[in-house]
Amino acid sequence: MHLGNARTALLAWLDVRARGGRMLLRIEDLDRERCRPGFADGLRHDLEWLGLRWDAEVPAQSTRDAAYEGAIARLRADGRIFECFCTRRELREASAPHGVSDETPRCAAGCRDLDEAGRHALGAEGRNASLRIETPSPDPPVVDRLAGEVAAAAGSEVVVRRSDGLYAYHLAVVVDDAADGVTDVCRGDDLLPATGPQAGLQALLGLPRPAYAHVPLVLGPDGARLSKRHGAVAIADLRDAGIRPGEICGALARSAGVAASSAVMPAQLVESFALEQIERRPATLPGLVPGG
Repeated sequence: MHLGNARTALLAWLDVRARGGRMLLRIEDLDRERCRPGFADGLRHDLEWLGLRWDAEVPAQSTRDAAYEGAIARLRADGRIFECFCTRRELREASAPHGVSDETPRCAAGCRDLDEAGRHALGAEGRNASLRIETPSPDPPVVDRLAGEVAAAAGSEVVVRRSDGLYAYHLAVVVDDAADGVTDVCRGDDLLPATGPQAGLQALLGLPRPAYAHVPLVLGPDGARLSKRHGAVAIADLRDAGIRPGEICGALARSAGVAASSAVMPAQLVESFALEQIERRPATLPGLVPGG
């Protein structure tokens, strides 16, 4: 967990506690090769150390293959699924001239219209197909608690299973949220463009839609989204350097305009917290991010 993750987690936790809700912890480990052993324990430890304790832990994504496959089967039965053999480069190049979001780039080569012989030929070239759907046009309207109404796209093509066989994030989170009884989602505003496609998937699958709130990101000193290239920004690294949890929470809270103290724990902020009153600009964290 890095500072950007921690700031979003803090704001979500404060919103839940201020409104009398329940905080759920879900381990999103779709990519099992990248999710190294012990990473989930590290996340739990970081959250607890920062004072962000949850009320229940729901099943990890790695345990939910049957639910994801069931959703795909339903979409297939409705005639929504098609195989796409396009590479990421082809999708990017086809989308760029039209200003299409990287969130859901459209098929570049008419894969939907391929016959069995055409699909076999592309498979023989060593291409693996992703599974895609087209959501209803336009995407269902979504009103974000902070951003207001999200402009509806003219329908989205959403990958539901990647060409490497992994279930896609868009599919997993809408299935998970429904299964876990999630009513409110607070996440970084880099995911704001995902709300329309996810709302489309929820509509097709007959799933309830949570209320969404997308909070500003933490930026590095170069103005780019905070990442490993900005230095020792992991919570574990800061802990090992002797920085106390109250100092980190204080800096995160100040960056969101919800605290004045240099050191404060989350529980001290609950009574006066309102998510709608946070600072809406992206944050930097001087003193915690090298060069910030």
